[in-house]
Amino acid sequence: MSFNTVIASSLLDSDKDGILDRDELDIYKTDINNHDTDNDGYSDWLELNNGYSPFKAGNIKLEESDYDNDGLTDKMELDFHTDLSNTDTDGDGFSDGVEIENGYDPLNSAPVKLSKRIEVDLSNQELHYFLGGVRLNKFIISSGINNSTPKGFFRIDEKQKKAWSSFGLWMPFWMSFLNGYYGIHELPEWPDGRKEGENHLGLPVSHGCIRLGSENAEILYNWAEKGTLVYIY
Repeated sequence: MSFNTVIASSLLDSDKDGILDRDELDIYKTDINNHDTDNDGYSDWLELNNGYSPFKAGNIKLEESDYDNDGLTDKMELDFHTDLSNTDTDGDGFSDGVEIENGYDPLNSAPVKLSKRIEVDLSNQELHYFLGGVRLNKFIISSGINNSTPKGFFRIDEKQKKAWSSFGLWMPFWMSFLNGYYGIHELPEWPDGRKEGENHLGLPVSHGCIRLGSENAEILYNWAEKGTLVYIY
């Protein structure tokens, strides 16, 4: 086979849907002989480029679809470069979803952990968290009033399910990132159980800490271990 023939073969698009055969076979797992794999009237290229599943007819988003039922959405499979049609991409006996949930690399059969990172965007009052460079989710926060939340690079240095504040409130799901002076935590709670600042998420009102809603605070607390990088900007 000549060099030019190899190049032409690698650029083949049998169904003329705008996606190369090699990408349909290796990445998207769509039908190289059908420009509309799920036969819903929209080409695979159009669906993928607009965030829709090319496998399920109807307006099904990639983040709502799990083609191989491994617990990892098709969007996350594409982000992590795992096989959408194989529950266990690296063949180590653990599904891709289980590996991501526990912080392991689904592309490596050895038990290799992926790096974790939390980013806090003060301008937009948002917290984003990443595994191996892939953003898993974002939450609305309430940071410090008058720019009192410190900016820069930190690490989670302490965790307590319920810490006491010098301001006379409990801070559930407390994660310190500056030697106990500042942290990420759930909305503060008065000793009688009343929550502080339930209507203030999205606004900077704290004394410098980063507040999260109840469910989100618990999710992040369970996900981030001590040593997790925190970048605040």
